[in-house]
Amino acid sequence: MSQLTGTLSRPSLWEMFSKVATDKVVITLIAAVILLGLYDISQMTRSIYFTLDSALYIAPFFALAIAFAGYAKASGLDGLIAKAFSGNLVLSVIAAALVGALSPFCSCGVIPLIAALLAAGVPLPAVMAFWIASPIMDPEMFILTAAGIGFEFAVAKTMAAVALGLFAGFATLGAERVGFLQNPLIGAASCGSSCSKDEDPGVSWAFWQDPGRLQTFLAEVKSTGLFLGKWLALAFFLESLMVAYVPSDWIAAAVGPGNLFAIPLAALIGMPSYLNGYAAIPLVAGLMKLGMTPAAGLAFMTAGAVSSVPAAIAVYALVRKPVFMLYILLGVTGSVITGYIYLLAGTTS
Repeated sequence: MSQLTGTLSRPSLWEMFSKVATDKVVITLIAAVILLGLYDISQMTRSIYFTLDSALYIAPFFALAIAFAGYAKASGLDGLIAKAFSGNLVLSVIAAALVGALSPFCSCGVIPLIAALLAAGVPLPAVMAFWIASPIMDPEMFILTAAGIGFEFAVAKTMAAVALGLFAGFATLGAERVGFLQNPLIGAASCGSSCSKDEDPGVSWAFWQDPGRLQTFLAEVKSTGLFLGKWLALAFFLESLMVAYVPSDWIAAAVGPGNLFAIPLAALIGMPSYLNGYAAIPLVAGLMKLGMTPAAGLAFMTAGAVSSVPAAIAVYALVRKPVFMLYILLGVTGSVITGYIYLLAGTTS
């Protein structure tokens, strides 16, 4: 245990502080607070209070979310995900969409796994189903979405993730059968050590009995907590600025119930403005308070999760252009379709 304690004590507190202090998101947040103070000191005080109050409210859900992420990593649960992509292709697409909606991967974090699956020869339709569904929803995001927006919206977003995965998988299957999308990867792509099949530690549900897995759990909780914490802090601060400065009548006119094109507009806006799934929760909550319809909010979150700028750049570097264009097209059109379905379901219920 002493050896484990010594290992866990690294890096030092100063190194951790230096890493946090030089983080671009943290620097952006600090700069935003300073600039707001120079422009409107009273609003700066209100925004800081709003951020702290929002963080305090979501703290229990936040703790549960990062604990689950750590458990999935330490126990080896995440290693089971790739095993869903075998057997009958139709069944593989269905399994990939379902597993993708439950997997703990963000739009960028899923890229290495996708590279590994494609390089290993996993059929593109199953990979695309997982690829589209995975960044939209995962267990910890469900918890945070239910806390930040509402349980009904979290359920709708989960159903949208599965539906988009199925839509993308079967659309890709159809495109392949008419002769498109051959050799999806650019060049001789390699997934590095993640592709290794020689070492499979298996799943250990009681991971705390293994010092190595316990170390993995603590490291994952720390890294996930810092990652989510900084993005949520920035998102809460931006939400306070929206509430203070964005005219509610403009929001209502652009993405409110009176605009027939609110849903496709929200999907298109979500692509460049989406930060990540966790930061989008308070962002969409703030927009909905200003008049955005839940259906438009769903389109914003699903389209942004699939085709955010960082994820799109990573995908563009990984696959050939026809696959990239299909990826974007399926993400946006699927988000718009599910948004309208959610709108119709709400009006008929």
